[in-house]
Order: sequence, then C-alpha cells, then structure tokens
Amino acid sequence: MPSSSLAAQPADPIVSVRGVSKTYAGGFQALKRVDLDIRRGEIFALLGPNGAGKTTLISIICGIARASEGVVLADGFDTARDYRQARAIVGLVPQELHTDAFETVWATVSFSRGLFGKAPDPAYIEKVLRDLSLWDKRNNRILELSGGMKRRVLIAKALSHEPRILFLDEPSAGVDVELRHDMWRMVRELRDRGTTIILTTHYIEEAEDMADRIGVINHGELIVVEDKAVLMRKLGKKQLTLTLRQTMEHLPEALARWPLELSADGHTLTYSFDTQQDETGIAELLRTLGAQGIDFKDLQSSESSLEDIFVSLVHKKPGARA
Repeated sequence: MPSSSLAAQPADPIVSVRGVSKTYAGGFQALKRVDLDIRRGEIFALLGPNGAGKTTLISIICGIARASEGVVLADGFDTARDYRQARAIVGLVPQELHTDAFETVWATVSFSRGLFGKAPDPAYIEKVLRDLSLWDKRNNRILELSGGMKRRVLIAKALSHEPRILFLDEPSAGVDVELRHDMWRMVRELRDRGTTIILTTHYIEEAEDMADRIGVINHGELIVVEDKAVLMRKLGKKQLTLTLRQTMEHLPEALARWPLELSADGHTLTYSFDTQQDETGIAELLRTLGAQGIDFKDLQSSESSLEDIFVSLVHKKPGARA
C-alpha cells in the first residue's frame, strides 16, 4: 500500500506536486514552490522557454532528481520515500539519446522491462516494436541505427514495463516527420487505453493539437494551468481586419473609443476584441464607419493561436500570473 495519507482514491489526480522547489548548490533556484495536479488519463503539455524548469520538474516527478522542498506523489506513492513503487509506474523518454550502443534493439527493450521487475512478455515487446516501426530492426545493434530510430528505441524502452504514467521530454526534438506522426498516433492510443501522458515540447502546434490541458512554466514558476479550450477562450483574442477602399492618414475622433490600429500604409484597420464579452461591438463599429463615410472592400477575422498565448505569457514579468 502507498505510504502517504494522500493515497489514491478513484477521483484523485494520478500525479500530485505540492510546494516543490529546487535550489542547486550554486544558489540557482530552478523551481519555486510548484503546485500541480495531473489528472488520470489525460494528455498534459508543459510548455516553457529553455531554462524555465520543465526538465527539472519532470526529473523530480520521475524520481531522478530530489526536490529541495515539497512532496510529489505518483499514483499515491511518494516519489522520495516509495521510490521503487513510484518509479515502476512511470515511463520516461528523455531528451538525450543515451542507449546501450552494442545491444540489439530486442535485447535492450526486453532488459528494460526486466529492470522494473516485470516478467518476460515477448508478445508485448513485439507489439511495442511493431507500433514504433522497429520490428524490422529488432536484431540490429543500437549503434547501427539512425538518430530517428534511436529515438524510437527510447520510446520503446519507456513503454517496456507498461507504465501508467508516461513522460515525454521534448520527444519531437530532431526527429523526422514520419516518426513524429507515428509517435503522436501511439500517444493517442495509449491515452485511450488509460495511460496518463505528460509531455514537454517546443512544437506548440502539437500541444495545441494533442493536449487536454496546458501548463506554462517560466523562471521556475508555474504561471498558468488550464484546460486547453478554456485557456484559449480566456486569453485568446479575436481580430477583425478591414481592408479600406481608400487610404486613411489617421483615425477620426469618432473612432477613438474602439481599440483600432491603422496600418502604416493606411490601407487596413484592425479591431481587437475579447472573445468572452457578450457584445463584440462589431455591429456598432461598422455602423459608425458607414456614418463616417469610411468604406471597406474586404474584412477578415482571426483569433490567437496557442503560440500567441504562450508568447504573451512568457513575456510577462516573473511572478505575474494569467
């Protein structure tokens, strides 16, 4: 049984991070009292610039690094006190391509399963290798493989012991498009079978496509955690861009109360509005434009992407929250 009083109930998060800080010997504080719950069976994307603390946080949750302060539970097991039990339910695909160069693909993946005390299961290993298009390479030594194939082997090793929680730390870094598509297909299948996926990525469009929830970390602080759709609704902006029939040198006084931007060449007007407001103000704006004799030949609407939101969040001052 897990040793913590926060041991899992069905509705509990599968990962619970409480007050986690990490300060290195030189005094650098990589994490600052992080609190985070990750839901069972979700895909959670952790975004942040280089040096923000993503890998440090993942390493602590996986039990690879020790927190200076705080507690982490993995499915109810304290990752410091119950290291073996916690580590047995976690799979990690690291950024670095560290593999047993002289072993075959089959041997290294099978050995990784045994490290976690799992009985041999050739049929399961075969399935993992086939899912990752590695079956034809099963008898090849790791050193004979391309970088993309080595990345596939890392994923196979992480899946070898059938973890309930899978961490993917920058899994798309330096891999080809084919592997990326294979990997995300497999991630969806794993989630559908109940595996919880936590990933860090620089490919924000993938997080936008894949994730159920998004967390953004910057300067060691978790500045926002939100359902993806809610985050984009709350922080996203819509814009209406009008292409004018005649150029305009400056905005007339009658338009001063709208958040309008006139392009440098005077050809377009851009109106930004909050997606959460009951009234967008567009109808009144268009009536006012007509009353002012300002005609337009085209209008287009657009809305913020997750990348726009991410950039705006990480450029906030440290300590500021969404």
